[in-house]
Amino acid sequence: METDLHAPLGQKRPEPRKRSGLFSPSRLFGLLAFFGVIGLSIYASRMPATLKTSDPASAQQTSTAENGQPVDATAATAAPDIGLDRQAPHSGANVRETTTADGSVITTFSPRPRDGEGPALISGGTRTQDSRLAGFPNPDLEEDSPFGKLPIIGPDGLRPTEYFARPWSGARGTRIAIVIAGLGLSQTGTQRAVKTLPPEVTLAFAASGNSLARWVQEGRRTGHEVLLQVPFEPFDYPANNPGPDTLLIARNSAANLENLHKSMARMSNYTGIMNYMGARFLSDAKALEPVMRDIGKRGLLFLDDGSSARSQTGALAKTLGVDHAFGDLQIDGTVNADAILKKLDELERIARRNGTAIGVGFAFDETIDAVAKWSEEATGRGVEIVGVAALTSP
Repeated sequence: METDLHAPLGQKRPEPRKRSGLFSPSRLFGLLAFFGVIGLSIYASRMPATLKTSDPASAQQTSTAENGQPVDATAATAAPDIGLDRQAPHSGANVRETTTADGSVITTFSPRPRDGEGPALISGGTRTQDSRLAGFPNPDLEEDSPFGKLPIIGPDGLRPTEYFARPWSGARGTRIAIVIAGLGLSQTGTQRAVKTLPPEVTLAFAASGNSLARWVQEGRRTGHEVLLQVPFEPFDYPANNPGPDTLLIARNSAANLENLHKSMARMSNYTGIMNYMGARFLSDAKALEPVMRDIGKRGLLFLDDGSSARSQTGALAKTLGVDHAFGDLQIDGTVNADAILKKLDELERIARRNGTAIGVGFAFDETIDAVAKWSEEATGRGVEIVGVAALTSP
C-alpha cells in the first residue's frame, strides 16, 4: 500500500471517484450539435417557398399571360412600359395595365372568350374608359356597316353606355345631370359649349351637325359624357323637319333602322341616344319598338327629353331592358340668364325631393353661362353633377 505524504496524520485520504465517460462535456456538446443540425434540416425542408430566397432580385415571380401559361413577372416589371395582363372578372377578357414613365397606369381591354380554365384576377377598378384615352374609340365596341362604324356590346359584355360614361362618386347624395343638346348645328355655339361648360355636363350632338368627329373627340378629351341626338318625326312634319334621315311612322322598320344606323355612324364614343324632336314617332309604340330594341342590343341608353307626355319610350325600355331616363325640366324655355338660373334652382328642388333630376337645355350663350355659374354654386351646396348615364335604369 502506498503512503500519501500529504494526508493529515492518522487519516487516510479517500480514493478519487471514477467519472463515467457517457456524459462527458465533449460528448454532450457533440450530441447538441448533432440534434441542432437535424432540426435545422427539417425546418428548411418545410418552410414556405417565399422564405427560402432572401434575395428579392433572384426570387422567381410568376404571372399569367394571355395564353394562360406562367411567365416571369420580374421581366414584366423591369421596364416601366410593360404591363400585367389580367382576366376580366365578367367574361375572361384580358385587361392590360401599362405603367408609364411618370408612374401613372393606363388600362386597356382586349377580348378573350372564357374557356372555364385558369384563375381570374379580379380588378377593383371600374369598366369606364381611361380619361387619358377618352378622345379615342374602343375597336372592341364597334362593328363595320355600310354606313360606317356602329356601336356594339363587346365580346366580354362591356357596353358603350358603361365604357364611355363619366365616372361619379357613387355617393347617395343629391345628383343632377344637365344635358346641353343641339351641338354641332352651330360651330360657334358648339365650340363655346365644349370649352366653357364644366366637364360634369353631358353634351348631346345632333346627327345632322357638322364636324361631329372633331367636336366629340374634343368634348370627350375635356371630360364630358356624350349623347347622339337622332331625328324623329314630330307631329307637324314636314313643316317642322328635324333634318336628313328622320325616322318616320309611315316607313317600315327596315327603313327606319337604316336611318338610325346612318345617324349612329356619324360619330363614336357616346353612351346613348337622345331624341331630336320626335313627339309623333315616340308616341307610336309599333314604330318605336324595333328602334328601341336595336338601341338596347347595342348596349346604349335612351334619354327622352321629356317634351312629350305621350311618349312610349319608358314603357318599351322597361319591357326590353334598355337603360332609360326622362328629362325632368327644360331649363331654357325662356332664353334669359335670370330665368334659366331660376329653372336650375327648380331642378335642384326636384332633385332634393326625388334624389335625382335631369335638366335639358340648348347651346345658347345665356344657357352656357348660367349652367357654368350655377353648377359651381350647386356643388358647394352638396349637389353632385353627374353624367346622364349615372341616372338611367332598365
